[in-house]
Amino acid sequence: MSDNKSVRNRKKTLRLIAFCGITAAFVFLGTQLRIPTAIGYINLGDAVILIASYVIGPAAFFPAAIGSAIADLIAGYPMYILPTFVIKGLMGLAAGFILKHPEHRPHLVKRLLAGVAAEIIMVIGYFAVEVFLYDVAAAAASIPFNLIQAAAALVIAVPVTYLLKNIKA
Repeated sequence: MSDNKSVRNRKKTLRLIAFCGITAAFVFLGTQLRIPTAIGYINLGDAVILIASYVIGPAAFFPAAIGSAIADLIAGYPMYILPTFVIKGLMGLAAGFILKHPEHRPHLVKRLLAGVAAEIIMVIGYFAVEVFLYDVAAAAASIPFNLIQAAAALVIAVPVTYLLKNIKA
């Protein structure tokens, strides 16, 4: 009987790893759908991160961090690779913890709370990084663009999670 449980656990772990890899690719692709701004770009990667958090919980740290960091590498923003890895990973982790519930799917308020918490991490995280890289004025100038990206992520991700009611990694 314990062998059966071990096999099921291995299959579940392998499925989660595979899903994380596929999701990292989707995060990367979502990040490539971008609108340039003065010091960076607005993208749809955050929506994918929030959707991943709903499906795989705190393990969304990995696809969020990896897919987003690769996107910065490819886009030519090497100074953002490490900060993006941390910020986007923390977004996936935080939203995943908030959305994780063993008995049932989270209700609308919990989905919104998870998204808002993740996006606050993004806005504050990039503000801090840009203060370090540039100055306070440049960092402050990026806040409206980050808030637009955050709002777009919520508008896209929350309804999509209702369409994914039967999907779990």
